[in-house]
Amino acid sequence: MARTVKEQEYAEKRSEILASAQRLVYAKGYERMTIQDIQADLGISSGAFYHYFDSKQALLEALVDRMGAAAVDTFLPILQDPQLSALQKFRRYFEASLQWKSAGKTLIINLLRRWYADENAIIRQKMTPQSIKGTARILEPMIRQGIEEKVFTTPYPEQVAEIIASVALSIADSLIRPMISPQPDPSAFQKTEIILDAYFDTIERILGAPAGSLKTFGAEAFKDWFVDVQPEPESK
Repeated sequence: MARTVKEQEYAEKRSEILASAQRLVYAKGYERMTIQDIQADLGISSGAFYHYFDSKQALLEALVDRMGAAAVDTFLPILQDPQLSALQKFRRYFEASLQWKSAGKTLIINLLRRWYADENAIIRQKMTPQSIKGTARILEPMIRQGIEEKVFTTPYPEQVAEIIASVALSIADSLIRPMISPQPDPSAFQKTEIILDAYFDTIERILGAPAGSLKTFGAEAFKDWFVDVQPEPESK
């Protein structure tokens, strides 16, 4: 029993350190964040930190795993719902992926600006394979279900899941960068409609799904985001 309690305490403290690191990554960037910043944030000693992570690199790898797992957990209820068809699951997945709320637009835009800053280039690069792998784990069971329901015709569910995940990551990057630009491009919104049409059309063709069966939203869903949201002032 004592060992179980110790293991739980260890996991909780490790999670607390990772949560602090994640906050600091968004606040100042991974490159600028130091182990001393985490110690100051949590009021812990250097020895206490190194008890859980032997380096900043180890912390980065654990942080990437934590962020990836959190993203996967968001979609598990959709994947595990026995009442939904494959097409319904895909559409719910796309809807859940569009979690941006207009009420929190300024906050989210500024978080995205920080995430896409040069200071977070390393962690973004580390997150890429993790994101593709995690997304593919969600998509593959839905693809296999679609094959069984005869709405998808691809004979390569595992490989196609990774391809779609890679395409989705690229599309997200294409959509986000114009939104966070300090000098918005007036034509960016019109380009978004074309990008989304191409995205859904590509996925439907790869899966062998009926044309138009997976398009869940268009550029109108992003219209309010293509405005000049002023960056938050730098904290002193």
